[in-house]
Amino acid sequence: MSSILVADDQPAVQEALRLLLKGAGYQPETVDSPEALLAALKARRFDLILMDMNYSRDTTSGREGLDLLYRLRALGSAAPVIVMTAWSDVDLAVEAMRSGASDFVQKPWDNARLLAVIARHTKDAAAAFVPSDLAIARSVQQKLFPQKKKMLQTLQYTGQCFPASEVGGDYYDFLDLDRHHAGFVIADVSGKGIAAALLMANLQALIRSQLERALRSPSELLESVNQLFFEATAPEHYTTLFFGQYDDETRRLTYVNCGHHAPVLVRQSGSIEFLEATSTVLGMFRKWKCAENSVQLGPGDTLVMFSDGVVEAGMETGEEFGRERLAGIVQAMRYQKMETTVDRIISAVRHYCPGEQADDVTVVAMRAV
Repeated sequence: MSSILVADDQPAVQEALRLLLKGAGYQPETVDSPEALLAALKARRFDLILMDMNYSRDTTSGREGLDLLYRLRALGSAAPVIVMTAWSDVDLAVEAMRSGASDFVQKPWDNARLLAVIARHTKDAAAAFVPSDLAIARSVQQKLFPQKKKMLQTLQYTGQCFPASEVGGDYYDFLDLDRHHAGFVIADVSGKGIAAALLMANLQALIRSQLERALRSPSELLESVNQLFFEATAPEHYTTLFFGQYDDETRRLTYVNCGHHAPVLVRQSGSIEFLEATSTVLGMFRKWKCAENSVQLGPGDTLVMFSDGVVEAGMETGEEFGRERLAGIVQAMRYQKMETTVDRIISAVRHYCPGEQADDVTVVAMRAV
């Protein structure tokens, strides 16, 4: 019995589809939002996804559905996706298909046609469900990203990574250093694909195996990581990296920026600062030193770290997304939840460059409380 995940914000539509699918011998599960759909996919595997293109944000554009298709691809879901909307047009259908949809059905739907489309795609999916090496690699890499977060009294934080292909070289991590300290890492390893993913896994292992150094001094940790990374990789391989050690009692962030894009700090007042580089990239030089810096976070201050896939989006067209545009979004979202802020940034990058994603996109956001 094929399992089908149905996403629609209207209870009447959910119930109608549930009854139709159950009567046709399928096992349906219904959700009412993009967030609920993603949570259901993380909990179990479905054979097919049937989803609306419009939710609470608007009713006509289909942008929420396109965002959701983008996030499904980044999540690594292999289930075919059939999209539905009452406001369908050719342009939206084409864009949905380019974004990963397998088929497109207009509301109000014809029961017989909808069931025929579902039958075709569930049959195709069952025949094709043989995990490839890249699919396995993607699944493994996704598990390297943080699966849980240390609870802090004075800081809220979250992060997301969307590789441009099956696997990528972006890396972020949340580290539990001791009762009052947490570590935050974001890095971008040189190269793309499997090679970059292997380097990313190596970098994570080097950092996580030396957490006692991170607690004593971020610079001590990274000088050790640089030595080991240099010895284990070819000369042309390196990584940019930002590491922050946060003190939950004092709200002070001690950091090292190794040639990474400067994180954006937006104060509660709305003023903007950038945490610029304190050293060059990791792994390129055997003899390497780095300087530490620190910043005091007050209640309501928001810090956003990101990979170059964010600010360099659109570079091939001659106009980058840019850090000023990013800073403006963070400034406007400084009273919103961290998850909402990250979603807004990624959505803005996606809309700014709606074609094929050229680079990994990673965003980590934190706010002092």
